[in-house]
Amino acid sequence: MAVTATSSDSARYALDIASWRRTIHDTYRAVRESTDLEAAHDLWRRTRDDLFANHPSTPVMEQDRADFTGLPTRPYDAAWRFEVAIEPTEEHRMIVPTGTDGDVPFDRVGLVDVPGVGTLDVWRLASYGGGLFVPVRDALAGKHGGTYGGGRYLLDTVKGADLGPGSEPGTIVLDFNFAYNPSCAYDPAWACPLAQPGNTVAVEIPVGERYFGSY
Repeated sequence: MAVTATSSDSARYALDIASWRRTIHDTYRAVRESTDLEAAHDLWRRTRDDLFANHPSTPVMEQDRADFTGLPTRPYDAAWRFEVAIEPTEEHRMIVPTGTDGDVPFDRVGLVDVPGVGTLDVWRLASYGGGLFVPVRDALAGKHGGTYGGGRYLLDTVKGADLGPGSEPGTIVLDFNFAYNPSCAYDPAWACPLAQPGNTVAVEIPVGERYFGSY
């Protein structure tokens, strides 16, 4: 059977995505194992800058790559790291339509109450792979020099963005220093689940990745 250009391109794309995700998994593993949070955050920042600048799966659009000098990530501030318990809440299913994966379902499995921030819904990917998903949209969203209008991601464990459990049973680590923009912030070809009302808070969250693009 002849190998078509389309099948060859698909294989290359799949290998590139696998490479990206291996790097993300390895980076978050190093973050979880580190006892120096500032150094871990710096590793995370430098790794993401390198991926966005040089990896074939970068979401930075081709016309923007020449001007790309790194993601606008704020310095680490330990005051924005929390260990929070997942508390019960009413069940709800969110369906996210995507161009490549069809309709992707998420089930709300609980909520967390973050001191000084507010409550955030915790979602589980209700399809192959599972995983926890926690986005957040803060009061800086959509403002010039603020954060991405659709919100940022704190956890997306099926893709490797996993800060691990807290020190007490039933808790998870939410560190807003590691909040990052979804790929659709850089390339509109991506279809990303965005922060819903239950993941929108009234306070400004100044740490993590910011956003200086158009909204």
